[in-house]
Amino acid sequence: MAYINMYVLVPRFFFRTYYILYFVLLIAMGILGLNIISYIMSYFNDFKIDEYNDKRGGLYEGVLMCISIILVTTTVKLLQKWIKDSMRIVELNSLTLNMELNALRNQINPHFLFNMLNNVKALIRTDPEKATVVIMKLSEFLRYQLYENNEEKTILTSEIDFLSNFLNLEKIRREDFHVYINSTTDKRILNSTFIPPNLFTTFVENAVKHSVDITGKESYVKVNIEIKDKSLHFECRNSQNSDFPVPETVYSGLGLANIKRRLELLYKDTFMLEINSTKNEYIVHLIIPV
Repeated sequence: MAYINMYVLVPRFFFRTYYILYFVLLIAMGILGLNIISYIMSYFNDFKIDEYNDKRGGLYEGVLMCISIILVTTTVKLLQKWIKDSMRIVELNSLTLNMELNALRNQINPHFLFNMLNNVKALIRTDPEKATVVIMKLSEFLRYQLYENNEEKTILTSEIDFLSNFLNLEKIRREDFHVYINSTTDKRILNSTFIPPNLFTTFVENAVKHSVDITGKESYVKVNIEIKDKSLHFECRNSQNSDFPVPETVYSGLGLANIKRRLELLYKDTFMLEINSTKNEYIVHLIIPV
């Protein structure tokens, strides 16, 4: 009974929130256990104390024994799960800290800011209205990185706005560069969905970096985000020159390894990540529960 509750009922039903089924099976196992205990105790009637030498006494002792077994085994299993979850949270916090340091080094790097400020300086003279728009987008970009990035969860629309600002700022720096961010999901659903911040940033950064065409041809980055059946579908596509393909080793850098590990810690085996490369396009498809 102890092993069945500890290694079968608790992990397969209690931890998965099938509480009604768990208690039904527990009661069934208890009844079976009482019958077995009663059968065994019938051989030891001579050792019983007289005042308990009746059916009520045997049943009472059996119930106490079953309850004790259930309480002890369930408590042990819950304690094991708590220790395991605590270790996972510590590892996740450590990884998140490292990713934040990498974000400060890679995402808000001085070279990017220097180029953007130079662009703003030129636009102030030629197109002040456009320069104002760029400053607003740059302000929103930096605010998200410095403040919302420290939160455990952020609204999905904030993440989408951040990606849009990042891509549009990059568009100002490059000619013949096109960006597309699409979603057919109802905005009310997007506004009520929360995800870890900067979950998609690495994929979009890689797409921007590797979409650059040294021959001067048009390039693009396409992002699509949908919510279907309690799952979030993120897809990022970027163009690549078939004459100068990017080696696969370039796509498997430290940033991608970190985000894969972060996904494993956040979602365990409930997420799906597919990365494919064709002659003219590189595609990332991520599915996470929400």
